[in-house]
Amino acid sequence: MKRNATMSENPIREFELLTTRRQLFGRAALGLGTAAMAGLWQPQRVAAGAIESAPGIGMHHPAKAKRVIYLFMSGGPSHHDLWDYKPKLKEMAGKQLPDHVRDGQRITGMTSNQKSGLPVCPSKYKFKKYDNQDKGVYVSELLPHTSTVVKDLCVIKSTFTEAINHDPAITYIQTGSQIPGRPSLGAWLSYGLGSMNENLPSYIVMHAKTRFPEQSLFNRLWGTGFMPSQHQGMLMQSQGDPVLYLSNPKGVSRNDRRAQLDTLAALNQEVHKKFADPEVLARIKQHEMAFRMQASVPELMDLSSEDEKIFELYGENAKQPGSFAACCLNARRLAERGVRNIQIFHRGWDAHGNLPREHESQCKDIDQGCAALIKDLKQRGMLEDTLVVWGGEFGRTVYCQGNMTEANYGRDHHPRCFTVWMAGGGVKPGITYGQTDEYGYNIADADGIALSPQPTKEAWTPGTMHIHDLNATILHLLGIDHTKLTYRYQGRDFRLTDVHGHVIHDLIS
Repeated sequence: MKRNATMSENPIREFELLTTRRQLFGRAALGLGTAAMAGLWQPQRVAAGAIESAPGIGMHHPAKAKRVIYLFMSGGPSHHDLWDYKPKLKEMAGKQLPDHVRDGQRITGMTSNQKSGLPVCPSKYKFKKYDNQDKGVYVSELLPHTSTVVKDLCVIKSTFTEAINHDPAITYIQTGSQIPGRPSLGAWLSYGLGSMNENLPSYIVMHAKTRFPEQSLFNRLWGTGFMPSQHQGMLMQSQGDPVLYLSNPKGVSRNDRRAQLDTLAALNQEVHKKFADPEVLARIKQHEMAFRMQASVPELMDLSSEDEKIFELYGENAKQPGSFAACCLNARRLAERGVRNIQIFHRGWDAHGNLPREHESQCKDIDQGCAALIKDLKQRGMLEDTLVVWGGEFGRTVYCQGNMTEANYGRDHHPRCFTVWMAGGGVKPGITYGQTDEYGYNIADADGIALSPQPTKEAWTPGTMHIHDLNATILHLLGIDHTKLTYRYQGRDFRLTDVHGHVIHDLIS
């Protein structure tokens, strides 16, 4: 059975859809056969089709990675100030960006009517070239710790997207659509591959503290959309209970809670027999998971067992709950315990003005934690099967927004090219992929000449990576063919990469 089978080829899926219609037209209780009832348990098994392995595991080909840790820099880090060194910008400082470079590209309303026009703004930061197996990587002085692991990184300078504003852009890269309502990457992985630890969810999300908590994060970014809710990411809190409502109220013992859940499960089973709603079964599973997590989460969050050398590696901030370094340390601990997808969101990269002050603070937050995570995984022999991804929803412009002084300049949103890096999990270490033109504005060919026309998601251009390509490659490294991982909803087979996406084999070892 294939994951994208039609209804006539998949009678169990057809039965589920018909049952939903019956609910809509009266919720009539029907006598269901044992085999048909069993089908209601199958969304993450049958929906992945043709993949026979251990329960809950589905792969289309041998996986290079068992898990992914996604370090998401929400707001759009400036590739100009962190990764994409462009010496020509010094001589162009303050001059207008040539029209042929922009080539009519859409820009935001925040700079389209700017009185100063679009003055070229070079980075104030020094860059150093770090040799690797390919041709070296320039890294900004803002990332001294990350520069020490550059030989483990695959630095992708040619990532691009169509979205130019934050909400649609972050929704797009997380769910494959600019319109809310689709399942997130982590939900797709949970749905397709299941869990490796019955005592913890397969998808856990953390929000790292920042001095610049701009741009709200919505739970749809780690949600399930139209999938069963059991695949939703669990948000782990940095203060109070790590997981909301996980602890028992005062006066309620663990035995009392067990008895309550048994009774509740029995009631839910009766509801399921009557209405045949798969979401009732998902609710039972979530209650059971919460009960098991009451024992597993306190142990997970107790860092007292970590060696002092680990805190030297991650830095003193790792002892502060909710710091980015602490989140990275917890990510390694979650990975050790079999959590398949771990995502850390770090907000505050939306530097429209006063970029130096904001990016310096942001980099101080994340730099040591990123490097420590790579080193920690590597020394434990886990980096080879753990994929680490770093990046935001888009980059920032080469032209200045607001006052252009060395102490105080800003940059607007730039979707046409930005930098993402990956490490471990079957990715080639110590390489760069793709490049931009001398302005860092357009994706360029091997000679640094801007591609014309610029690449689109419809047809892949070598040396480029659309965000659909990024997600397709992540799924591939985890053993999944992105074209076959589908979920039927409202008569259509949906997938994370929509009808696009190409696996970038040049990045894979």
